[in-house]
Amino acid sequence: MNLLDGKKCADSLIAGIAKQVARHVDAGLRKPHMTVILVGNHAPSESYVKSKITTCSLSGFDSNLIRLPETVSEKELLALIAEINEDNSTDGVIVQLPLPKQINAQRVINAISPEKDIDGFHPTNFGRMTLGQKAFRPATAYGICKLLQFYQVPVAGRHCVVIGRSNIVGKPISIMLSNDFDIGNATVTLTHIETPRELLLEETRRADIVIVAVGIPGFITPDMVRDGVTLIDVGINRLESGKIVGDVAFDAVAPKCEWITPVPGGVGRMTVAALMINTLAAYQNNFELA
Repeated sequence: MNLLDGKKCADSLIAGIAKQVARHVDAGLRKPHMTVILVGNHAPSESYVKSKITTCSLSGFDSNLIRLPETVSEKELLALIAEINEDNSTDGVIVQLPLPKQINAQRVINAISPEKDIDGFHPTNFGRMTLGQKAFRPATAYGICKLLQFYQVPVAGRHCVVIGRSNIVGKPISIMLSNDFDIGNATVTLTHIETPRELLLEETRRADIVIVAVGIPGFITPDMVRDGVTLIDVGINRLESGKIVGDVAFDAVAPKCEWITPVPGGVGRMTVAALMINTLAAYQNNFELA
């Protein structure tokens, strides 16, 4: 069993980004700049935002965090996004999800300029990604691809099963791994929580790569995978004890794996690293980086 260490991979990517930024600054240019909007006091969101701001600093970026109250209206949030879209000093903008119930998240995502949509959720970027064109790719899915690439895990021609069909992880990673990208050309089966268990077991037991993002602790058990599988665990679940675990029963399943991501220390770090890659691409106005 080998660990797909997201921290090690992310640190390597961030170090490379910082060197590129330093060269731009030495040439007299400004630093890349990320703006993060946080609505309310959602504890997990606070943690995610802190990680993004910290990583901006490590990457050599400038960043600012705009805090809005839980009661902010959708109109007020959309007006703020419109201002940021016109601000040439901001290269990328993130509106941290989830949002309060009075705000339609899809309207907010659609309001962000595609050229500053470093999360990769805008329909323009998602559509370009689906067509195999260069675009900002959804950060978690892109981070998974970068992790597989870093550890040279074979993907082309392999059978990959994705469990979970969210717009954030499941759908984009299934598209990206089947597309003709640097990390792609896999045969991908997209399943989800409503897939009958018999069919799910049939697929996962013959898969070379399994990616799970369902938010259920211990969902993947040893009987669901074959020996030598590569297992990507996107789940982040907090138990009553306070312990953070993934969607995989790690201790029981890990001995069967050739590669497996830990939780924490796996995909989460890669999501933030992918945001930095997208921000640098926005700064350089160069989709070829993304």
